Amino acid sequence: MSLRRSAWLLAPVHAAALLSAAKSFRDNPIMGSVALNEAGLHVLRVRLAAAMAAIRRRRLAYLLNEKDVSDFDRDGFVLKPDYLPASPFRALRDEVAALAAPAREMIQGDAVTRRIALDAHTLARLPAARALVEDPYWLALIRYAASSALTPLTYVQTIFSRVRPGLVDPQTLLHADTFHSTVKAWFFLTDVAADAGPFVYVPGSHRLTSERLEWERQMSLVARGSDDNETQEGSFRIRPNALGALGLPQPRRFAVPANTLIVADTMGFHARGTSEQPSVRIEIWAYGRRNPFLLWLGGDPVAMPLIKGRAVPFFWAASDLGERLGLGRNPWRPAGVLTPGAPASLHLFN
Repeated sequence: MSLRRSAWLLAPVHAAALLSAAKSFRDNPIMGSVALNEAGLHVLRVRLAAAMAAIRRRRLAYLLNEKDVSDFDRDGFVLKPDYLPASPFRALRDEVAALAAPAREMIQGDAVTRRIALDAHTLARLPAARALVEDPYWLALIRYAASSALTPLTYVQTIFSRVRPGLVDPQTLLHADTFHSTVKAWFFLTDVAADAGPFVYVPGSHRLTSERLEWERQMSLVARGSDDNETQEGSFRIRPNALGALGLPQPRRFAVPANTLIVADTMGFHARGTSEQPSVRIEIWAYGRRNPFLLWLGGDPVAMPLIKGRAVPFFWAASDLGERLGLGRNPWRPAGVLTPGAPASLHLFN
């Protein structure tokens, strides 16, 4: 089949993707069209997604106290020190430290990320972790940030920074995950020092100002031809010295003690802070992303009876199958049964 004919046959698929969370300027020629983005296609998607998120958040605000709503609306994140009482936190920390479970690892630059899924099977033997991830206020914070009554995917995550020299971790570059509101949450089980890869966020960068819209428009014109893979994929990078032109402050580095929760809208500019030496960060990490153009709050496929509590294993299995079928390499490599604090499995990436 010729490339031209293939493009015509796929055109309805590419067009339909415009009303989804799809974000790749490289893979979707309509989304990546300079002419269409000059005419306002990308900006239209951004504006519509933001309007829908605002409508859905108004319906979720009653779940939170007024301070958390105000903090989030102003900053794009909620910071909750001492989230758990001391005794439940100690129980959770000890429980996770002793956990040995199937782990996956991914390497980016000089950093390795390990994830252990907190699926139904694993949570059945982790009562303290289960109490956290089923806590109504934990879910309310995540859902408000996500602007959706979604069921987040939750993991024990370990970040090993500076595990190999000479390569830059791309997560240390300020970026927006995508063009619409999406949520990530970090509940730190270890202290995080300012020079040991802390979470970084630009306060207020989730808001859709006229300056942000113009920046989105300009980025949409160069994304497909960018030499940065993440930008081609719709996760735009920004330099700190460009923040002032958008009316934004410099990034805030979250050097925080253990038992701190941060829930953020990662449409806002954020990054993993640089680490001045090899460091290890262990956390409960949650993630959620829905179609930004939905009118309704619920109906999350992850919460369906056959999928709920099994979504992460299903996702990993599907990614492994895709690799075997030649559809692309799964970056999350099986690392065996590990504890969160076991050394990084660098042999997986040789």
